[in-house]
Amino acid sequence: MANPLLAPLMGFLGRLSYPRLFLVTAGLFALDLVIPDFIPFIDELLLGLGTLLLANWKNRKQPATIEPPAPQR
Repeated sequence: MANPLLAPLMGFLGRLSYPRLFLVTAGLFALDLVIPDFIPFIDELLLGLGTLLLANWKNRKQPATIEPPAPQR
């Protein structure tokens, strides 16, 4: 069962692009290392962000390829 406090936040963070999501995750991790338990539920948030990072890393969008037009008869 999803945590009702973190579900809306994880939904918002799930829409971020990979570089921004990585920066948010790295920043929160660094903050958690410097000041332990500064934000309540930060451990659960970091686990969710790590999951989102792995999912976005696997499904990164491929660059669009432009196909030449078909020859006309």
